[in-house]
Amino acid sequence: MSEARAILATAVAALGGEPREGQETMVDAVEGALESGEHLLIQAGTGTGKSLGYLVPALRRVTGTGERVVVATATLALQNQLATKDIPTALAAVEEVTGQTPKAAVLKGRTNYACLHRSRSGSDGQQEALIGETTQLGAEVLALREWVEEEVERGTVADRDDAPAHTARAWSQVSIPTRECLGSSCQFFAECRVELSREIARDADLVVTNHALLAINAMHGRTALPEHDAVIIDEAHELVARITNAATDELTPGLIDRTARRVLDWVNDDLGVDFLESADEFREALDESEVGRVESTGAPIVYAAAVVRDVARKVASALGQHKDDAERSQATGAVRELMDVADRIAALADADVVWVSESEVMGRAAHVAPLNVAGLLRNQVFSESTTILTSATLSLGGGFEPVARTVGLVPSELEWEGVDVGSPFDYKSQGIMYLSRTLPRPGRDGMSEEVKDQIAELVWAAGGRTLGLFASRRAAEQAAEHVRRALPGNTILCQGDAQLPELTRRFIEEPDTSLFGTLSLWQGIDVPGETCQLVIIEKIPFPRPDDPLMRARSQAVDDAGGNGFMSVSATHAALLLAQGSGRLIRRGTDRGVVAVLDPRLATARYGSFLRASMPDFWVTHDVEVATDALRRLRGAP
Repeated sequence: MSEARAILATAVAALGGEPREGQETMVDAVEGALESGEHLLIQAGTGTGKSLGYLVPALRRVTGTGERVVVATATLALQNQLATKDIPTALAAVEEVTGQTPKAAVLKGRTNYACLHRSRSGSDGQQEALIGETTQLGAEVLALREWVEEEVERGTVADRDDAPAHTARAWSQVSIPTRECLGSSCQFFAECRVELSREIARDADLVVTNHALLAINAMHGRTALPEHDAVIIDEAHELVARITNAATDELTPGLIDRTARRVLDWVNDDLGVDFLESADEFREALDESEVGRVESTGAPIVYAAAVVRDVARKVASALGQHKDDAERSQATGAVRELMDVADRIAALADADVVWVSESEVMGRAAHVAPLNVAGLLRNQVFSESTTILTSATLSLGGGFEPVARTVGLVPSELEWEGVDVGSPFDYKSQGIMYLSRTLPRPGRDGMSEEVKDQIAELVWAAGGRTLGLFASRRAAEQAAEHVRRALPGNTILCQGDAQLPELTRRFIEEPDTSLFGTLSLWQGIDVPGETCQLVIIEKIPFPRPDDPLMRARSQAVDDAGGNGFMSVSATHAALLLAQGSGRLIRRGTDRGVVAVLDPRLATARYGSFLRASMPDFWVTHDVEVATDALRRLRGAP
């Protein structure tokens, strides 16, 4: 037995189990990649135990070698799960087997740590008013300030996740945006919690971060993370979306106006008026624009963004460098950030997509996002260190190439290998996939009555116990309303009825209850057991046809001689179908049905690509077979 496998066995034994075959295969594959330097895409099905599958070889690799491995996962919640559960287990096993204990650290973005200057000084002039109020907000800020000082005394990093209960508004009174940080000129720099977190990370062998900070590191000259020899990207199916989100900027008239008002005391009246009027000009340009992608350099929004950029540049120059005036220095940072966003919109570069959006609550806004992130990942991540991507869904359409292409792993330029370690579940015996051939194809007029009726029929057969996954909030609400009327004795929860954690709690605790919702449920819910015996997928989750960024990406592939639909839309849908259908079987004793009510999955030419991305359930096209199976599962006669 290899040392890595011995560490795995020790870790799993501490949790009361034994290593799974797929878990051992994963340890071997990750260990091999770390030794060879070849990039690796490794698919590990739900239940494999992939956290230990990559942590064990990573920790073995860094033990006593002076090397460092960065682990980046999708969210702060997953980051904390690793830090509080999986890493301590793996570290204890490494120590038991090798006699050595490598160091591990967690590193997050700046706004996740308290800022001493903001907490102690109230630099925006609002905190004292807040503290003086006999309100819940004032009490929260006071509690946070006291907690920050306790963190300083303890020598800990003042991580938001460790703070007393608070709202986002209260946290904003003790934290600061990245561009407004005073850096080494801050009077509290020697005690800075962010600098302490980075110092701890530089002293660690294994650093756990998230996709967003990995993106910031890639975009800003690799200064956000300590130097490292390898990167392991967990939940890698979300990488492109999260990197894109981190590289996307927004500009609104309200933001321009608020930034202008912050600097009025430090610039002459004419320049202050020009800054305020640029917000009005930007608002007028938005009103003149059509919602959607902006492609003409002569578009009003492009001209207005250039005006904002030019005025902001003059303001930044007039503000100058005043390190002894914290408030002025922070305002300058805000102006420079606004200037950069306006400049990016005004440039209308080929590498970016610019569009105008509209919402009932926020009104109109301009956005700019990268056309793709493959080049950024290829040049700033894969070219710099050995990279391992892992997820339960990396093989789409029967191969790793679609995902590899989206992240920039081009075989002619970078060597990589794809490995599927399988799943501990027997999908063919544990689940049925019902694919409708006869229901109407989805149309623009909303969900058909036939589809609504079949949803009600399936929920009735399952006795509730249903997770309904819909392509839009409107569809989820229509289906919930219909089923409530058709089955008055059933409880149908719909996303939007309450906060998602509360809905999820009820869904778990009340097995006869059903939960209908949209994108966050396709990937973000883990409900093993009898409470989820039916997953309904109402429609293939292609990107919305009016999504400017996805349309631009598809067009770019077409223009390069490829198939934009398959490379962008079908790959996007395949990923979500794999994730959504994977909600059904979460442990070895789970049984149930996945019902896909969009006939295109069974009949369209691209259907085989999409089906090959989903778990290998036993397939039927007969709804009675599905309903009979569901009735038997709940013990109905």
